[in-house]
Amino acid sequence: MSVVEGEPPTGAAPVPSTPARTATDAAAVRGLAFIVFFGGVSSLGAEIAAARLMAPYFGASTIIWANTIGIVLVALSVGYWYGGRLADRHPTQERLRWTVLLAAVLIALIPLVAGPFLDVAVDAFDSVDAGAAVGSFIGILLLLAVPLFLIGTITPWALRLSISKVENAGEVAGRLYALSTVGSLTGVFLSALVLIPLIGTQRSFIIFALALAAAAAVGGGMPRRALAAPLLILGLLALPPGVTKPGGAEGATILEERDSTYQYMRVLERGDRRTLELNEGQAVHSVYEPDTVLTGGVWDGYLTAPLTVLDGPPRSMAMLGNAAGTVSRAYGRYFPQTRIDGVEIDGDVTEIGRKYFDLGANANLETYTEDARPFLRRIDKRYDLIGIDAYRQPYIPFYLATVEFFELARDRLTPGGVVVINVGHPPGEDALEETLTKTAREVFPHVARFPIEDENTLLIASMTTPPSAERLRRQALPADLEPLRARTASLLAGPLSGGRVYTDDKAPVEWLIDTSIVSYATGDGADDLRDP
Repeated sequence: MSVVEGEPPTGAAPVPSTPARTATDAAAVRGLAFIVFFGGVSSLGAEIAAARLMAPYFGASTIIWANTIGIVLVALSVGYWYGGRLADRHPTQERLRWTVLLAAVLIALIPLVAGPFLDVAVDAFDSVDAGAAVGSFIGILLLLAVPLFLIGTITPWALRLSISKVENAGEVAGRLYALSTVGSLTGVFLSALVLIPLIGTQRSFIIFALALAAAAAVGGGMPRRALAAPLLILGLLALPPGVTKPGGAEGATILEERDSTYQYMRVLERGDRRTLELNEGQAVHSVYEPDTVLTGGVWDGYLTAPLTVLDGPPRSMAMLGNAAGTVSRAYGRYFPQTRIDGVEIDGDVTEIGRKYFDLGANANLETYTEDARPFLRRIDKRYDLIGIDAYRQPYIPFYLATVEFFELARDRLTPGGVVVINVGHPPGEDALEETLTKTAREVFPHVARFPIEDENTLLIASMTTPPSAERLRRQALPADLEPLRARTASLLAGPLSGGRVYTDDKAPVEWLIDTSIVSYATGDGADDLRDP
């Protein structure tokens, strides 16, 4: 039962007509209370775990969460309604407990069938140009709706069985719904803060299912064969967690994969090249090769783009979205005097950077496990360069795309400093860049663009000195940076027009990006869809 569940369905607690068929003894009532509590735990625990299950395939945007929460609430609501009817037709503990055992088994099976099912689903949705919103909705509906519907029947059914006289009906109803809500809260925090980080998504599902099955199988006059369900679920814990990421690893060795508090991640190795993928894996977030710090990708641009404003390498730099340290490693090679504060919200990513991506190679790098904007707000420092690469592909956090954020970044710059922002987008789709540009220009007088890749543009924003290709050309740089310097100078251009100004109050980033993705997939323009 969800924390935000609605009122109990009408007729869920009629006065029992046959006292012999009700659970009036204290032990039976306590058994029902355990089932109600663990029903709440498993419903919200499964909801959190399901969102993590979807993330490697469809991302973790607010749209994915809306689909997850919406389907969970609808399934539970239908369960409340039908549970009230079942309670009146079958007012016995045994029938309720068998229903709960079925729900527990289905929850345990979700992570085991999700991988093959979602692999097929992703391919099918891609073939018909369906976006993450549609794909995640169908996936969550098919995986979660039935077990959550069954869990929804628990509370009204237990309520029907727990009331022995009308005089205490209100007290019993209040107690059971309070238990269910406390269970829901327990499921939320247990899954998010303990189980998923420590044992992973698959085993989190199984633990919730095991607790629910045990509560249903023990007591209430259940036969011994009912114990088969929790024992079977217990056995599933012995199964090694499968690779939860769909495809994409052909010809590569998976060095590590894990779930953190924030996301799913894996490290791939092809030859001498290592890459870090997060969640749905449609983008690489860090790259490592032992013989070079240049990647041929967007990370290289952070070496030269700032020099279109600065007259030399920055003395100090904040890298917001440090990931596994690709940019900071390059600075350690070419500009070793630059002091870098690398800010990464997920400490597990930093740990992976030290383990696989030589993150500790730059002695002038200090890492911080914090969210980017709170870090900037609290830090009492000024930087020559603030680099921003804080994507959870394909989305940028809305609070890093607003006037208020750019004002904060401006206040943390030294006089003459520069901000460089990585803007990811489908090829040819400029809606997000236009909006970020227009928003940044509310704060910074000078904004230029460096379209370093088809899917990535670096925006360069400054207060006093306009970005200049000539300034970049006249600076002394190592010889192996000459091709990158020439490319940066030739592609440097003025800002795009269009877009709207985003503020903390209104910044529909996910909506904007999703419409761009749909526009790219279908080949249709989205000029009339870019902002509600």
